[in-house]
Amino acid sequence: MQPLAARIDALARTRPDGVAFYSDSEDLTWAEYARRSDRLAAHLAGLGLLPGERVAVLLPDGPGVHNAFVGCEKAGLVVMGIGPRAGREEIRHLVRKSGAAALVTRPASRDHDFRVLYEDLRRDGAALRHHVVLERQLDLDEACYAGGPAAPADLAARRLGVGDLFLLNSTSGTTGLPKCVMHHQARWFAFHELAVESGELTPAEVFCSVLPAPFGFGLWTAHFTPAALGAPCVVLERFSAEETLRRIERHRVTVLAAVSTQFIMLLNDTGVAKHDLSSLRALYTGGEAVPYERAAEFEERTGAAVLQFYGSNETGALSCTTTRDTREVRLRSAGHVLPSMHVRLYDDAGNDVTASGTGQPACKGPLTSLGYYEDAAATAKLYTRDGWMLTGDIATIDAGGVLRVVGRVADFIIRGGKNISGPAVEEAVATHPAIALAAAVAMPDPVYGERVCVYVELRAGASLTLDALREHLAALGTTREWWPERLIVVDALPRASGGKVAKGELRADIRQRVAEGS
Repeated sequence: MQPLAARIDALARTRPDGVAFYSDSEDLTWAEYARRSDRLAAHLAGLGLLPGERVAVLLPDGPGVHNAFVGCEKAGLVVMGIGPRAGREEIRHLVRKSGAAALVTRPASRDHDFRVLYEDLRRDGAALRHHVVLERQLDLDEACYAGGPAAPADLAARRLGVGDLFLLNSTSGTTGLPKCVMHHQARWFAFHELAVESGELTPAEVFCSVLPAPFGFGLWTAHFTPAALGAPCVVLERFSAEETLRRIERHRVTVLAAVSTQFIMLLNDTGVAKHDLSSLRALYTGGEAVPYERAAEFEERTGAAVLQFYGSNETGALSCTTTRDTREVRLRSAGHVLPSMHVRLYDDAGNDVTASGTGQPACKGPLTSLGYYEDAAATAKLYTRDGWMLTGDIATIDAGGVLRVVGRVADFIIRGGKNISGPAVEEAVATHPAIALAAAVAMPDPVYGERVCVYVELRAGASLTLDALREHLAALGTTREWWPERLIVVDALPRASGGKVAKGELRADIRQRVAEGS
């Protein structure tokens, strides 16, 4: 198995004019991808950065961030991937936690002047020694090379192998400061092989990935699998439903990757009926519960199969759905467990309860991460006492090996001793025609402990009351215990760095509202 950089170099030799990335500013060919990542590698190594040192990469989604990842790989450096939506405190925490010696950014973004931020980080005690500024989306400013340091003679020998630590990324950060997950390329090439099998992928695909590049879903859909297949990938600096629809039509995209929130936004966009989406044959989604009705609507509108992998940033996939599964399996489950991941179920006491069919999934296999960077205590909590990596979810596995997620361990609403699944409430509520997106959280209550609170974004021009929502759920026959007892309408649900709904912010908001009596 060759490292990703070697694969890109091979494509540069055999298909130099083939497109690697279609982007907002310009398209990047395989030849340019190889050349520009070589230049960045030489520059970083020439600055005196030593093999194994960490480089914090904080760039918008697009070819530039992938070029930076490969440039670091070629220089023998470990990327600390920071999502483009990260706030100042998260950036500070990740830079310091990783011990990053260099920061790679644009000059500025909508939220940050990165030159000022770099100096602030240094004053705060970060180990940063260098700030590399990319003046353009795809390349270094030529001024970086005018009289700059020469690349070391051992540059070619510094390249990382598939089993080496190549990247750190963060957990979602919805509660507290995120941890840094360690990755080697071997897990993502194993994931690639699984993706090819599940989606019957070929080199003829055209990908569109609207996920943040540093996170697991973005890594396989934009960084690894397109290059492994030699296929182009459409990337956007910022997700826009309208622009994504336009790019799908323009580039005849065959494989779209988006979290559930994003594909629902595509369906809700007024332009969805105007664009030709017939080229799509697969939508990979996940990261959140997949709502059956909206996923079925996507399939019927586009003809694409909605597929998913179930797992986490830490574990990789434990199960998947495939193009050969029935709609019932694809949209009402997380698919069949993967034999190579040896999935088990555990109870709260850490006992193996696989035979009972319900518990917290855990696994051992080729898709797992290396644990948390310099955090032995957190890594220890990630595993059962007999060494299996936990997901943090509650799931069932039936006799046919089909896994269904009930909810996250921290995503239950416990009302009067009854566990209510937040994702189950969200799926039911989201069937109301006025609702575009919904998130269910626990509302503190002095009698029941917790009650069900739902935050919603409404469709354009729509209105909704709690009574109307409850009447709708009653008509559906939804379990009364799932009915929301408070409805809060917001302009937009908050998002975490990985693009998911930031439920931690919603939980804090409802606690404050209850405390204030509002």
